[in-house]
Amino acid sequence: MVNSTDSSSASPHTSAIQQHSGLPTQANDEGCNDDPPPIPQPPAGSNGSTSHDARAILAGGFQGPSTQQHEVNAQYQGNNPHGVTVRDYAARPTSSGEELYVSRTNELSSSETAATSNAASSNSSTIAVDAQTPDTVIDIASSDVYDGLNPHTVDANEVAQALGVHLTSGLSTAVAKEKLQKNGPNKLTSDGGITWYGVLMRQVSNSLTLVLVIAMAASFGMLDYIEGSVIAAVIVLNIVIGFVQDYRAEKTMQSLHSLSAPIATVIRDNGKIDKIKAEELVCGDVVKIHVGDVVPADLRVFEAMNLETNEALLTGESLPISKDPSFIVDDPTCPIGDRVNMLWASSTVTKGRGLGLVVATGMNTQVGRIAELLRGKKQREGGPLSRFLQRVKESFKNVLGLVGTPLQVKLSKFALFLFGLAILLAIIVFSAAKWKINEENLIYGICVAVAVIPESLIAVLTITMAVGTKTMAKGNVIVRKMQALEAVGGVTNICSDKTGTLTQGKMIARKAFIPGVGELLVEGVEGPFDPTSGKVLLDGDVIDGATARENPDLERFLEAIAICNLSTVTRSDDTSMSSDKPTGQWSATGEPTEISLQVLAMRFSMGRDDLKASGDWDLIAEHPFDSTIKKMSIVHHHKARDTIEAYMKGAGEVIVPTLNISEEKKAEIMEMIERLAGEGLRVLCIAHKRIDRSDANNRSIVEQNMNFLGLVGLYDPPRLETKDAVRRCKIAGVEVHMLTGDHIRTATAIAHEVGILAPAMPVALAKTMVMTASAFDALSDAEVDALPELPKVIARCSPATKVRMVEALHRRGAFCVMTGDGVNDSPALKRADVGIAMGLSGSDVAKDAADLVLTDDNFASIVRAVEEGRRLFDNIQKFIMHLLISNISQVVLLLIGLAFQDKNGVSVFPLSPLEILWVNMITSSFLALGLGLEKASPDVMTRPPHNLKTGVFTWEVIIDKTLYGVTMGILCLASFVIVIFGANNGNLGVNCNHGYSQACEPVFKARATVFAVLSFLLLLTAWEVKHFTRSLFNLNPEKHTGPTAVLHSIWENRFLFWAVVGGFLVTWPVIYVPGFNTVVFKHMAITWEWGVVVGCCVVFLAVVEGWKGVKRWRKWGSAGWKPVAVDSGEV
Repeated sequence: MVNSTDSSSASPHTSAIQQHSGLPTQANDEGCNDDPPPIPQPPAGSNGSTSHDARAILAGGFQGPSTQQHEVNAQYQGNNPHGVTVRDYAARPTSSGEELYVSRTNELSSSETAATSNAASSNSSTIAVDAQTPDTVIDIASSDVYDGLNPHTVDANEVAQALGVHLTSGLSTAVAKEKLQKNGPNKLTSDGGITWYGVLMRQVSNSLTLVLVIAMAASFGMLDYIEGSVIAAVIVLNIVIGFVQDYRAEKTMQSLHSLSAPIATVIRDNGKIDKIKAEELVCGDVVKIHVGDVVPADLRVFEAMNLETNEALLTGESLPISKDPSFIVDDPTCPIGDRVNMLWASSTVTKGRGLGLVVATGMNTQVGRIAELLRGKKQREGGPLSRFLQRVKESFKNVLGLVGTPLQVKLSKFALFLFGLAILLAIIVFSAAKWKINEENLIYGICVAVAVIPESLIAVLTITMAVGTKTMAKGNVIVRKMQALEAVGGVTNICSDKTGTLTQGKMIARKAFIPGVGELLVEGVEGPFDPTSGKVLLDGDVIDGATARENPDLERFLEAIAICNLSTVTRSDDTSMSSDKPTGQWSATGEPTEISLQVLAMRFSMGRDDLKASGDWDLIAEHPFDSTIKKMSIVHHHKARDTIEAYMKGAGEVIVPTLNISEEKKAEIMEMIERLAGEGLRVLCIAHKRIDRSDANNRSIVEQNMNFLGLVGLYDPPRLETKDAVRRCKIAGVEVHMLTGDHIRTATAIAHEVGILAPAMPVALAKTMVMTASAFDALSDAEVDALPELPKVIARCSPATKVRMVEALHRRGAFCVMTGDGVNDSPALKRADVGIAMGLSGSDVAKDAADLVLTDDNFASIVRAVEEGRRLFDNIQKFIMHLLISNISQVVLLLIGLAFQDKNGVSVFPLSPLEILWVNMITSSFLALGLGLEKASPDVMTRPPHNLKTGVFTWEVIIDKTLYGVTMGILCLASFVIVIFGANNGNLGVNCNHGYSQACEPVFKARATVFAVLSFLLLLTAWEVKHFTRSLFNLNPEKHTGPTAVLHSIWENRFLFWAVVGGFLVTWPVIYVPGFNTVVFKHMAITWEWGVVVGCCVVFLAVVEGWKGVKRWRKWGSAGWKPVAVDSGEV
C-alpha cells in the first residue's frame, strides 16, 4: 500500500516486497539480481515532513515537495509468525551523503508518532533522526552481555529486550563506551605470536643434538680441539638449516587478525548513523550492513532485504546463504549454517542489505571460538602439585624432542639409546683398563663413544627435508614445517573438506529435463565458465547449437535461461565462439546459479549476448529475484515474432504450483525434482508464456499460469582429477573421509561420484557411512569407538565435529591428515597429525594452522604429497641404515680392538679419532645425502602405509644393519690383524696413539688399511641399500636388464654416483699426502695392503648379495610385499 498525496506521482520504482505482494510495479530497466530496485532519492537542499510508524528509521529527512513523500506499510506476506519487520531501508546515498530509509512493519504501534526529520549538512557523514521520544528509550545500563537464550532461537525483539536496547535508536555513546571498557574491544586476542627464540628452541630440543653437545663438551674437555670443533660445526649446521626453514614458515601472516572488518556502520544515540572502527562494537549495537561488507561481529538479523552472505569459510557451503530475520530455530545446537537469522563475523555480504543486533564480539564470536580451538591449550587436571608435575613432564619431553611426528619421536628415542650405549661402551673401555683411568684410556673411551653416534644424521636429515621441500614446491605443495613432509608419508586417513577441495567450488548445469526433448547431460567440464569445455549429451548422443535450432522446445528452453538471466560470461581475448581452437581465460560476473545457466545456453550459441545481437529483444519489465519468494521473471518484446514473451525461473516448489498444467503433471514434475535433488543437484524450474504489454509490470499476473519449459539441475562438480586421486589413495591403503558443511544429499552424491563411497556396501555399514554432524555429535566417545567403521561422509559439519572426528581416528591408532580451505577447517588442521590447506581459495587462518599448503587447490596434489612423503620415508630408512652400518662396524672394531695392546699395556687404536670423524662426517654424509635423493620405488603407492609404531626401525632394517655392520667391522678387524700379525709379527709399537715413530710404522699402515677398507665398503653399501631385497646387479628390472643394468641403475641417481666417485678419489690423498697423513690421521701410505682392501670388498659383496637372495627366496621383509595393480582399483 503506497500512501501518497498523488497516486500519479508514485515512484516508477517500488520495493520487491510490493512486487511479490501483488502490487502493480514498473520494473527497473537496470534491474540487478543482487539488489532490489533503488528507492527514489529526493533532491538535496529542501525540507519536508512525513507521518510514519514510531519504529521506522527515517534518515536524512524527506526533502522536496510532499508529492514525493512515501510511507509504505506493506505486510510481510511470507512465513512471519513472529512479527519481525522486513524493511527496505538502504537506498543508495545521494551525492551529499544523505541516505533515505523507508521502513515497513506489521507491528504498528497503538498510536503513530510524528517524527520531524532534521536537515543535514551536505558535508555531514552522520544524520540525526528523531525517530522516538526520549521516554521510549530503554535503560540498557543493567545488561552488559547477552545472557539469555541462543539468539537464533528467539524473536529479535526478545534479544533486544535482553540486551536492553531499542532496535531503532541503538545504544547511547556513553553506554557503548562503558561496555567497551568493561568487555574489551571486538578483536581476536593473540596468544603471543611467533618468536625467534621459540623457533630456535625447537631446533635445539631434540635428543641427538643434546648428545652431540655432550660429545663436543667431552672433546673440548680433553683438549681435543680438532674433534670438538668438527662436532660444534655439525651442531651449528643442524640448527641454522632448521631455524631458517621453520622461521620463514612461521612468519606468515597472523591471519586471524586480518579477518575482522575494519569499519562498521552503527546506529547510536537515538537514531544517529555513524561509522566506527569495528573493534569498538559492543553487544547491543545496531549494525547496518550491505553488499560487499565483511560482517564485523556476530549479528542477530532483524531487518533484511534480499540479504545473502557467503559463509563458505565458516560452514563449507558452496552457495551464498539467504537470510530470513523471521525464521526461528527450535534447536539451540543446530549447525550454524542452518541459523539463517544470524550473520557471522568474517563472512561477506554477497547480496542485499540488512540491520542486525550485535550478540557476540571478539573471542565470543564463532570465528573467535575457532581461534581458541586453534590454540589447543589442554586443561591440566588435578591439584597444584599434579599440574606442576605435568608441566615439568611436558617441558622435559619437549626438550628431549619426544613430541612431534613419529620420525622425530623415534629418532629422539634412538638418540637417547645411543647416548646410553655410548656411556656403556665407555664403561667397558674403562673396565678393560681395570678403571686405571689415564689420558690414554679416557681418549679411547671418548673415541668409542663418538664412534657410536651418527654425527651427520641430523644434518643429512635436515638437508634431505629441505631438498624435499623444494621438490614439493615444484609439485604445488608448500611445506611450512619440514617434518610434516615425512609425516604425510605415513598417513592412514585423509579427512577432506568438500567445497573447493574435492570439488571445483563453482556451479555448473549438470542435467536438464525438457518436455518433448528429453534429458540433457553435461559431461567432461574442465572450466565451469568455459562453454567450449565438455560436451552435452542427449540420449547418449552429443548435440550442439544446430540441434537446438531444429528443436523448438529446446530452443525456447535455452532462450528462457539466457534471457531470464543477469550474468555475463566473457573471454579475456576477443576470439569468437566459432573458432576451432578457442584460447584465452573465461571469466564471469553474477550469481553462481545464473552463470551456470548462461554457460549452458552458450554451449548452443544461444547466450544472452548472442540473442540480443539479433536486435529482436527489447526489455519491457524485470521482476528481480527475491530470496523470500525464490523466483524471478522478465518480460521482453520479440520484434521478429511481434510478441511479448515472459520468462520465469526459480525453485520448483514455488513455481510448479503456479503452472498452467494439470495436477497430475505437477506431481510428475515434483517427483522428477525430488529425483534430481536426490542426486545432489540444486533444481530450478523454467517457465514461459506470452502476455499483453499492459500486464508486463504486474508481477502477480506475469508469474501466474505459465507454461512449463523444463528443469535444470546444478551442482558444484568434482575436480576432474579427484576421482583418480581418491582411487590411488584407496590402493595405497589410505581411507578418505569427507567432512563438509554442505547438505547430506549433496555430500552423498559427490562422495559416490568421486569414489569415497562404494556403489554397494554391507547393510551393517550403510547406516553409519553417511551421517549428519548432529547425529555424530550425539554419540558418546564410547559409541563412536564401537562403530565398525568411522563415517566416510559427515554433512553439516561444525568445527567441533571435525576436531572430534580427528580425535576418534587417533583413538583408533590412525595417523590422519586434514585438508581444507575454510576457517571452519582450522581447528582440525591444527589437531590433525598433518594439516593441509588450500592456497588459492583457502583462508589465511587455514594456511596459518596447516603444515602443508597446496598452491593449486588440487586434491591430486595431496596424493603427490603422500607419494613424496613415502619416498622420503624410504630414503630416510636407507640413509639411516647406511649411517648406522658405519657406526656398528666402528663399535665392533674398537671394542675388540681393546685387546690390541702395546708393550706398555696401552690399547692401540685400530682407527684414530680423526679417521672416525672423517668417515662419519665426510665419507658417510655425502653418501647418506645421495640416498636421501633417491627416486620413489615403483611400488611406493601400491603398498599399505608403514607401521607408525615401528617407524623407520623395522625388523628388516634392524637385522640388515646389524648383519652388514658386524660383517663390515669383522672385515676391518681382519684387515688390521692381517697387516699387524700376518706381515709384522704382531708389532704394535709404543705410544702409537700419540704420533709417528719408526716403531709405529706397522700400526700406521694397518690403520691406513682399515681406513681404506671401511671407506670402500661404505661406498659399496651406499649402492647396496638402494633397495633392501634386490640385487645391486638387478636394481631396476622394469627398466634395465642384462650385464649393463648395474651401470644404468647406479647412474640414475647422479648425486649418489658422484658422491661415491668423490669418496673413492678423496681416500687417496688422505692416505698418501706426506705429513698430513701421519700427523693428522696417524696413518701412512700403503702398498701391497690394497690387495687386502680388494679382498674385503669382494667378501662384503658376497655376504650382502647372499643375504638379499635369502630374503627373496624366503619372502622376508619387503620381499614379501604383494604390490597391487594400480589399474585394478582394488586394495
